[in-house]
Amino acid sequence: MLQNIFTTHLQKNQQYRSSLKIPEEYYDDLYVAFAHILYENGKIREAETLDIQVMDKRKKLLGTDHPDTLNAMANLAATYWNLGKYSEAETLEIQVMDKKKEVLGTYHPDTLNAMANLAATYQNLSRYSEAETLEIQVMDKRKEVLGTDHPHTLNAMANLAATHQNLGRYSETETLDIQVMDKRKEMLGTDHPHTLDAMANLAATYQNLGRYSEAKTLEIQVMDKRKEVLGTDHPHTLEAMVNLAATYWNLDRYSEAETLEIQVMDKRKELLGTDHPHTLNAMANLAATYQNLGRYSEAETLDIQVMDKRKKVLGTNHPHTLQAMANLAGFHTYPTQSY
Repeated sequence: MLQNIFTTHLQKNQQYRSSLKIPEEYYDDLYVAFAHILYENGKIREAETLDIQVMDKRKKLLGTDHPDTLNAMANLAATYWNLGKYSEAETLEIQVMDKKKEVLGTYHPDTLNAMANLAATYQNLSRYSEAETLEIQVMDKRKEVLGTDHPHTLNAMANLAATHQNLGRYSETETLDIQVMDKRKEMLGTDHPHTLDAMANLAATYQNLGRYSEAKTLEIQVMDKRKEVLGTDHPHTLEAMVNLAATYWNLDRYSEAETLEIQVMDKRKELLGTDHPHTLNAMANLAATYQNLGRYSEAETLDIQVMDKRKKVLGTNHPHTLQAMANLAGFHTYPTQSY
């Protein structure tokens, strides 16, 4: 229904524009807004279509070097990223980064953001060394320009920590995670969402180090604080519940994991709909827990639903769709992406 409403509005908008002969450039912002709403409601492919239209129009009207054109390219790259089209995202992000270096210089915040975006894509392509190279440059430049305590510098440190984690360098990850957490506690307070993010990152590192009790302690704090500060329905609160469920899973406390996973799945269905990627992740996590509890029929039912929905929403070649097919074959991984 939501998709049909947006499509109808866009069609009527195009008809009205044609009748009045209004220039195309005045409708870019409207299309960008619609694309964002479609994305937020899990209609990522429809968002992609609009993003491409906006980018093509801006290239034609403004040229390839205009800041608005580069922003449109970055938006499309982000949509590709969420569709698992990481090679397409990389191509656009390199163009955006190179243009911003040329036009704005290597130290400009927008240039550093473009470098950070490309690094995130390299992470998803498992090209961690290339991601690390960019992230070190971003971190060092932000330290130099903004100082070690600036939020953007701390974000850069957190990104580098995530790459070190993917490289299996958990001790280096832990060092950065603790620095970021301590700085955010000092500057923002213990209840600030960014501080809670840092605590969650450190907990994830403890998970990777097999220090599940330490991870659990932090994750309970994060979950409780997010419920208090953000509310029980906030995406970050639900993410904290997913992370704690994963730790219970690793501690073989499957019943406690199940309780949290059902809450997350039900909330995401209610808030996002049954087709949203985040809802499907929650269903996949619960299926993996049922598998470990020996409740194979319930696991299979969920796995089939997840696979069919991911094929429809993300396409047959998306990494999450392929993982759903593997899950149905009995090769569960846990947890899936918690976002």
